[in-house]
Amino acid sequence: MADFDLLVIGAGSGGVACARRAAHYGAKVAIAEAGRVGGTCVLRGCVPKKLMHLGAHFRDLFRAARGYGWRLGEPGLDFRALLEARNAEIARLNRVYLDMLESAGVRLLHGRARILAKTAQGFRVEVGGLEVSAERVLVAVGARPSLPEIPGAEHAVTSDELLEEIYPLPHRLAVVGAGYIGVELASIFRALGAEVTLVFRGEQPLRGFDHELRHELSQALGRAGIRLLAQARPERIVPVEGRFVLETSKGPVEADRVLLATGRRPTPNTAGLGLEALGVRLAEDGSIPVDAAYRTRVQGLFAVGDCSDHAGHGLDAAQHDLTPVAIAEGRAVAERLFNANPKTVKYETVPTAVFSLPQAAAVGLTQERAQALGRKVKIFRTRFRPMLETLGGGEERVFMKLVVDAEDDRVLGVHLVGGEAAEIVQGFAVALTCRATKAQFDATVALHPTAAEELVTMWRPVEA
Repeated sequence: MADFDLLVIGAGSGGVACARRAAHYGAKVAIAEAGRVGGTCVLRGCVPKKLMHLGAHFRDLFRAARGYGWRLGEPGLDFRALLEARNAEIARLNRVYLDMLESAGVRLLHGRARILAKTAQGFRVEVGGLEVSAERVLVAVGARPSLPEIPGAEHAVTSDELLEEIYPLPHRLAVVGAGYIGVELASIFRALGAEVTLVFRGEQPLRGFDHELRHELSQALGRAGIRLLAQARPERIVPVEGRFVLETSKGPVEADRVLLATGRRPTPNTAGLGLEALGVRLAEDGSIPVDAAYRTRVQGLFAVGDCSDHAGHGLDAAQHDLTPVAIAEGRAVAERLFNANPKTVKYETVPTAVFSLPQAAAVGLTQERAQALGRKVKIFRTRFRPMLETLGGGEERVFMKLVVDAEDDRVLGVHLVGGEAAEIVQGFAVALTCRATKAQFDATVALHPTAAEELVTMWRPVEA
């Protein structure tokens, strides 16, 4: 008899979600983790990023406050205090995760896991020198940043360092890559006072998002004072007297720090797990191929999150390497295995947000994707000045766009740029999951005065 009904390798968001849900249904569960519990999202990703985003947002609030009658002195930033407070909160969340596992009855095994063999009873697994057996194994080890192969890359930092370490605020920051991480950290450090240059290969930031959203955000980043160096290739990083010169195809960029956030899919942490010896043929990038039920080709072995290859779902994996997706997948595995519930994840209505300044958010299909799928679409679009700026005196604008199927009236996509875009899009993700139509949007009475009301009051389509 195996020691555990389920052994989860990796105590990040997806692994912890699966372990807790499985234990809730009475399974005997263990989870193996070589580092701190919480994974990338909690330790060096979403959570510390959002805390820094909130800290940076005070710049605009202080500016707007004067227009509302508040008489403030010149605000000053204690950057070290922000980082220390951020890290204290991350340490608290790490303890919360440990308490959640303990209260659920999940046994935590400290150490790097390696699957030794597949047996008639399941799997033999070594974790930090301890050998255990499990009837089933879930791999949820996540991924790490993938760096461009350019000379001098060792002089740069990744988001891991900027979101975990304590360091002085750089006066000049060069950011290579304009995906989620690049745009977010460029926005944060610009708002905190750094001179920021965003270097990227494309014509606009945020490849894969709707083209109009990308254009609107580009304009907003430029108004914020970020230098956008588009269609530029990074060529080398050269240290020069305590600073760095990032050489690009469009000329040099001087910086105190260079952040490499190239927007490429991270590298899965699957090396050394013993998967190949079991007969698992990894994808070229090291990810684990799975089917629609997250099963590998080895019976009893599952994988979820950033370390899995979604080809079995017919999906673009890079568009779904998000923490809530890993959580949903982990819970789906637990439901299927221990609650006889073949739960699925609705990937087509996964909401996503970029915590830039201003925020960008979306759910559903872009206009380009809908048309590529052969859909005839109607487009509804609006731009307006948010109420905060009427007295606050800022230049921020809100952009909203609906992509609607011209044949059945179903709303296919919602795309936003502006303050609180992330909060707004979460609610509309429910509507799209319920296959809401434009007529149902129109029948919904607006909540006034809000920005979100514009999504149910746009009535005249524009040229697609």
